[in-house]
Amino acid sequence: MRLEVKEIRKSFGEKEVLHGVNFQVVSGRALGLLGRNGAGKTTTIRILMDVFHADSGEILLDGRKFVPSKHQIGYLPEERGLYPKRTVMDQMIYLATLRGMKSGEAKAGAQKWLDRLEVSEYAARKLETLSKGNQQKVQLAATLVCNPEIIILDEPFSGLDPVNSQILKDVVNELIAENRLVIFSSHQMSYVEEFCDNIAVIDHGQVALAGELKEIKKEYGRNRLMLAAENYSLEQLAEKTEREWANLVKVSGRKKEFLILELQEGADRRALMEKLVTSDVTVEKFGSYEPSLNDIFVSKVGEEE
Repeated sequence: MRLEVKEIRKSFGEKEVLHGVNFQVVSGRALGLLGRNGAGKTTTIRILMDVFHADSGEILLDGRKFVPSKHQIGYLPEERGLYPKRTVMDQMIYLATLRGMKSGEAKAGAQKWLDRLEVSEYAARKLETLSKGNQQKVQLAATLVCNPEIIILDEPFSGLDPVNSQILKDVVNELIAENRLVIFSSHQMSYVEEFCDNIAVIDHGQVALAGELKEIKKEYGRNRLMLAAENYSLEQLAEKTEREWANLVKVSGRKKEFLILELQEGADRRALMEKLVTSDVTVEKFGSYEPSLNDIFVSKVGEEE
């Protein structure tokens, strides 16, 4: 399946909040939908879910108009939407029947996902008696109980400890491997990097950056190097770089363990390597620098208005 969002615009009153949003996601290749708070991610998701109607633009599924009511969609919202005073199993069955499942198959589906997420022992308990992490796993089970073909996960790792996070990672990877259509939204960039082949960054109601994450990283890392030395601190190495090799590189940043250098226009990394070989620097780390998704996100949308 291929879901295409084309030129979606949405206004509330006189304020336009989406200004022609475009992106696409295909089965088996999860999309990371990113943006700062208030950027327009939630409005976009609600239009996909048919909670809001777009003022203009279109959403296509395999080239045809997307009608959400004709498809099973699993949506995990950032804020919990379950009933705290209802038992886990009762409300999972209730929610599944609302989505067209018969009571028997709803119960079987609920049991399957409670078992898979290791919370079946809480099936007869009220949701409010569970820990925050187990409530999150129940909510994910409720998201998947209808065997959805389209899955939208908004901050799914919220409240999970490392053990439970690993269980959820395994489930997400299984869903992607099953060729489900997965949209993953999170401020935890490490998870996005782990699951998503493609990203779309929304900034002030429009897509500021979209494409294959691997290619975006390659482009942002172009002409950037990393350098660390055994016999120089990063501060000393930065001073030496700026003093002796400024015609070749400039210091553009630093990580905990190395400097990030950017080649000057027309400079060649081999010339820098020759300088390093003939210098007193004992090189500990040298090579191409691949920026993290967090680096890319901050550089693209990190500036305040």
